[in-house]
Amino acid sequence: MADNMNKFKNLIAALLFAPALALAAGADVKLDRAPIDETDQASLQRGARHFVNYCLNCHSANYMRYNRLKDIGLTDQQILDNLVFTGVKVGDLMRVAMDANEAREWFGAAPPDLTVIARSRASHAGSGADWLYSYLRGFYRDAERPSGWNNTVYPNVGMPHVLWELQGEQVLAERKVQGAGFERTEMALKLDKPGKLSPVEYDRMVADLVNYMVFMGEPVRNDRKTIGMFVLLALGLLFVLAYALKKEYWKDVH
Repeated sequence: MADNMNKFKNLIAALLFAPALALAAGADVKLDRAPIDETDQASLQRGARHFVNYCLNCHSANYMRYNRLKDIGLTDQQILDNLVFTGVKVGDLMRVAMDANEAREWFGAAPPDLTVIARSRASHAGSGADWLYSYLRGFYRDAERPSGWNNTVYPNVGMPHVLWELQGEQVLAERKVQGAGFERTEMALKLDKPGKLSPVEYDRMVADLVNYMVFMGEPVRNDRKTIGMFVLLALGLLFVLAYALKKEYWKDVH
């Protein structure tokens, strides 16, 4: 009986403290704020091009159709000429030809679908956009990893750094931090070998890519916000009319 009671207490403690432990574990990762603008169509178009060129080779977007890109100012012909390289129709889904079993063998796990990745990565530490922005800028060389790469936001990541030619190669290096009456040493990223883009250009490129991935997670988000404002205004007007009607009906009731 006592053993069963102890097991029950341990179960209750696990249920109570597991969320707190999970939050504490995630609090160690500091996310940078993603400088995105969901109304900037030029940025979204550049991000769509980056996504097709660098992400769609391995990752799919099975819940996104190419013709949805008309929402960011592109025509069907522009989509076909600049963003469709596999001969599919403009109304088809953004799928990849990579076999999931082969991908699992090559990378240790099949690359996840990215349609709603910006929404699924949102947490107390920051938005999904912040997570993606920090992740894509957080790769560094690690000889102990099978791919030769690791990541500050996603430790022991299986994905190689597909943008390394653009960013260059980063390494983890010691950095001294001084404050009021203290000095400590911490590990920080350092650009060891420059890439084709300068750090500022690379950050801007990643911001455009993340901007598009946020849009892809909910293409009607801006429309939803606009419709919501009109709905609230309509409800406010109806409330005024309903209140006036109530006063008219009850004016002779004492």
